[in-house]
Amino acid sequence: MSADLTSDIRGRLGIITLDRPKALNALNLAMAQHLDVLLDRWATDPAVDAVLIRSASERAFCAGGDVRSIGMLPGPEDRQALGREFFGAEYRANHRIGTFPKPFIALMDGITMGGGLGISVLGSHRVVGENLRMAMPETVLGLFPDVGASWFLNRCPGAIGRYLALTGAMLGAADALAAGLATHHVRVGAFDALTTALAERPSLDRPAVDEVVEAHAAAIGDGTLVERRPVIDRLFEGRDLNAVIERVEGAAETADWIAAIHATLHRASPTSLRATWRRILDGERQSLAAVLDDDFRMAVRMVGRHDFAEGVRAILIDKDQSPIWSPASLAEVTTADIDALLRPLG
Repeated sequence: MSADLTSDIRGRLGIITLDRPKALNALNLAMAQHLDVLLDRWATDPAVDAVLIRSASERAFCAGGDVRSIGMLPGPEDRQALGREFFGAEYRANHRIGTFPKPFIALMDGITMGGGLGISVLGSHRVVGENLRMAMPETVLGLFPDVGASWFLNRCPGAIGRYLALTGAMLGAADALAAGLATHHVRVGAFDALTTALAERPSLDRPAVDEVVEAHAAAIGDGTLVERRPVIDRLFEGRDLNAVIERVEGAAETADWIAAIHATLHRASPTSLRATWRRILDGERQSLAAVLDDDFRMAVRMVGRHDFAEGVRAILIDKDQSPIWSPASLAEVTTADIDALLRPLG
């Protein structure tokens, strides 16, 4: 059990609260294990009709997995050993959420990144507040969008999922709705009222949860994704990453967001870009379980590599924002290199 993740049953509603504010609720091993145990229990508990996950922090829902604790270990074998434990527990919880037999409601506001999406957007009701800052920024950390991302990002309209995976672009509430990663917008000030209304219902089947959430939902203006989607679809189409990079570099558009794509693709780990592209393409035809199996093999191997330790150092520890990747260019990363990351583990 973890003191950073608490649980309660109110009425017919099981409530999970993330409460690690200094780390922006980043999931550590104990939290992932605790979440896995709770979901396993509540899936068959007749006293629980639905589950809600929320944050005790105003700043963040969940900043992702606590990759800093893995990346700070000096030895590749040590990083891989902790990675096996952490990703095993985290991905089991992700799969339970994605296949949960009861309504699963996530209340997201503030920073919601990486692993924070794995414990929210795989659920049935994905509620976002007006301060949402959602992203999958793994390519600049020497990793790849895991936690089943190649399953849920492939369900975004057009090429939006590819764009989000490769660039780690930040989404607000309106754009999360447009991308299909959120189902409802509820103002943060109404989160407690929504939770109370759910807890007061005598039963919480899917129609009842739908009714309560929709009663608290609020209109929100348009974001930017709808307007940008034709350009995104053109830039990120096809199955050749090199062609995507060339289209971005040769784009006639001069908008700041196009420049940001270009800058991120050149700042990201080349191995991470290749690995991410492979996972996105494979995820088009995989089940959630198969996606998470491949995520596990790739994640355990990648945390033992130079780029992951270097990304954690440059972005999270020293914060010089100047990682030195190895290999240093996309041309040096081969198909065989990515195949090796996906081989069965011993």
